[in-house]
Amino acid sequence: MTKLNKEQIAESLKILNGWIYSEESIIKTFATAGFPQTMGLVTAICAVCQGHDHHPDYLILKYSTVEVSFSTHSVKGITEKDIKIAAEIDKLNY
Repeated sequence: MTKLNKEQIAESLKILNGWIYSEESIIKTFATAGFPQTMGLVTAICAVCQGHDHHPDYLILKYSTVEVSFSTHSVKGITEKDIKIAAEIDKLNY
């Protein structure tokens, strides 16, 4: 995997909904209708991650929000794998 440069990351973020680049990671906070939806979203994110064998740096859940962060540790930055998984997560219904 090749680490994306800042210009490539900026271009990639244009196709994603609400993701930001910060400290060598891409991060998004999702708002949900409440705790059941939050837990459903977390479960769905985990299933996507397991399917890609690529797991988040962290997943923070609160009553009605979920924050998730991705990077590729082996390159110490963002790769196409991070962008693809973010795009797939954006398609989840929660």
